[in-house]
Amino acid sequence: MHKFAVIGSLKFYLILILQDGLQKDPYIAEDGALARFVPRFNFTKEDLNRVVDFNIKGDDVIVFLHIQKTGGTTFGRHLVRNIQLERPCECHAGQKKCTCFRPGKKETWLFSRFSTGWSCGLHADWTELTSCVPSRMDSREAPRSLPSRNYYYITILRDPVSRYLSEWRHVQRGATWKASLHVCDGRSPTLSELPNCYSGDDWSGCSLQEFMDCPYNLANNRQTRMLADLSLVGCYNVSTMSEEDRWAVLLESAKRNLRGMAFFGLTEYQRKTQYLFERTFNLEFIAPFTQLNGTRASSVEVPTETQCRIRQLNQWDVELYEYARDLFLQRFQVARQQERRQARERRQQERRKTHSGTLSVMDWPPQSLDLNIIETVWDHLDREWHKRQPTSKEEF
Repeated sequence: MHKFAVIGSLKFYLILILQDGLQKDPYIAEDGALARFVPRFNFTKEDLNRVVDFNIKGDDVIVFLHIQKTGGTTFGRHLVRNIQLERPCECHAGQKKCTCFRPGKKETWLFSRFSTGWSCGLHADWTELTSCVPSRMDSREAPRSLPSRNYYYITILRDPVSRYLSEWRHVQRGATWKASLHVCDGRSPTLSELPNCYSGDDWSGCSLQEFMDCPYNLANNRQTRMLADLSLVGCYNVSTMSEEDRWAVLLESAKRNLRGMAFFGLTEYQRKTQYLFERTFNLEFIAPFTQLNGTRASSVEVPTETQCRIRQLNQWDVELYEYARDLFLQRFQVARQQERRQARERRQQERRKTHSGTLSVMDWPPQSLDLNIIETVWDHLDREWHKRQPTSKEEF
């Protein structure tokens, strides 16, 4: 009788381990995105398998393109305060910027708001950063001989409607981003090229209707514009081509630049964003990312017809986000498949250590225990039980 009690106890123990493992998997519990996800776009293997050989001790630099109201402030703080590093960033109370030096050097590995500040202008876009960062880095550090630095661009995107509403609320409270330079082809736009939506110091107190009615509002399709190469369309001179053609060029440019970036995350998928960043750069965060849905934008009750108007105003951002979400989730799927394949290979190595399919006490528990190994162990126990099953009731 004690044999069955032992086997039953082992089964109970294995079930507990399995349940605990599922509870600790943050990607299963985070959302149902993958369960409903059907890929729409075809990407190359290079697009999906995004891992870079980031050398923090060498000359590599991560450049964070921070788009307004995408959760970039939170992510930016993760970069300077929440990464396990041999030489952590030095952050002091009351100071907005941290010092992020390489181990053994007084050189920065991170170009971002919270490390180098807005060195290329407030919320500099792709056009500004790619033309500005190399010279700014050269001015910050001693001149070097070839090879030059490797720059790894990263960014965060957000659902266009939520982002737009968040920007409206921010502007309503008095934000202007007047310090933004909008440099393209070596100059900032003229007032006729980029008129203001308001008179006075700011646009505080503006209604959502007023915000939507301004044809010069940079909130419209902001993510597409900030990720595209504006020099392709004559910068802010809208007379060079039709509006439809202009935005079609910008959208394709934004998609191309997004694919080429070392990494991008989505505000709506915090844990997946963390996971992909860690795999891409072989860096680990100290504390897990949290999904906060209680933003000011989410607290705004907007009629359905108004939401449709916002989507129309941001139609290019809507297309870009759908494309980005598809690429993001496909990258996540590929990364998880690779992780599971590596886990299977480790299990196979562990099984080779066993003798005749029997696990020794010294081999228990395996280092990478999951459902497959649990099933293997249970099948073995079940076979042993049937071998010893009594042939009559008298044997009990």
